Amino acid sequence: MQDEGRRVVMVAAYGDNRVIGADGEIPWRIPEDFAHFKEVTLGHTLLMGRATWDSIGRPLPGRTTVVLTRSESWSPGFEGVHVAHSLPDALALCASLPGDTIVAGGTQVYSAAMPFATHQVLTEVHLSPAGDAVYPEFSLVEWREVRRVARPDLGLDWVWWERVYFAGSDRA
Repeated sequence: MQDEGRRVVMVAAYGDNRVIGADGEIPWRIPEDFAHFKEVTLGHTLLMGRATWDSIGRPLPGRTTVVLTRSESWSPGFEGVHVAHSLPDALALCASLPGDTIVAGGTQVYSAAMPFATHQVLTEVHLSPAGDAVYPEFSLVEWREVRRVARPDLGLDWVWWERVYFAGSDRA
């Protein structure tokens, strides 16, 4: 499904309680983290669910976008935004587009894509807001933290993870 040399990178910011969103909105405003997201994702292909697309409302400059939706009739309303109707189709499409595949939410897409992810770039926001969208748990047996930048002045840590083991596979 995914080219062996191609990275599938989960990029998210979540609270200490794993909350990533509340009513379609990010429950904090940290401009430095938006800049970090831009730096990490520029030149790559973003894969997101339709609700995440709706919350952003437009393609992000310098990135290619693939929207995953079950609706066969849905259209993004923007030229150059791709649509896929299943995760396998979305991953195959992303593999044919520029850069790495960057999984950008929401909860259902993160959960479905986690088994295919090779890397994670996560912002740990040291808040515990109420919310209705969460980032999935992941096994520390399968992942190794490779870098951490603590920013106590911003109330967050940026953390890079690499997969060391794919459960149910001989792929390491």
